[in-house]
Amino acid sequence: MAETYSMEELKKRLQATQRKMTPQRQIVLQVILNHPGEHLSAEKIYDILRGTESEIGLATVYRSLEILVSLGILQKIEFGKEFDKRNKASYSYELNPIDPNQHFHHHLICTECKEITEFEDDMMDELESGIFEQTGFKVENHQAKFFGVCKKCQEKQNKA
Repeated sequence: MAETYSMEELKKRLQATQRKMTPQRQIVLQVILNHPGEHLSAEKIYDILRGTESEIGLATVYRSLEILVSLGILQKIEFGKEFDKRNKASYSYELNPIDPNQHFHHHLICTECKEITEFEDDMMDELESGIFEQTGFKVENHQAKFFGVCKKCQEKQNKA
């Protein structure tokens, strides 16, 4: 179940880390709040901001995102080099769950059209229990990415 966030809640989370909500951090977080469910890269956030009156630069977007990741406000997700035109690792940023005990959703990534779909079901509870029983390691959270071909691309392939 997806959580809803408010800027006020995010300000409180930031203050709990002894950091201030700078105008730049607020602008970046507002873009993320305004695009729920989207997988936004730093470049995409910057592109969105270029269409506004904001004069925030790409380097500032990157710095703000990295600080928010280091403080646990955002999660940085790598999607691999094939998603970037420059053949560099591609990242998107999402808000971390408000409840630190809540598992994050998983991602289904189409290697053909590059579409990223969120998958909410958490079928890994049994796996985590098995890991604990066998090793004593207590999983606190996990991140899963599944790479494959989406239904639409499969249908296109079957028609060809």
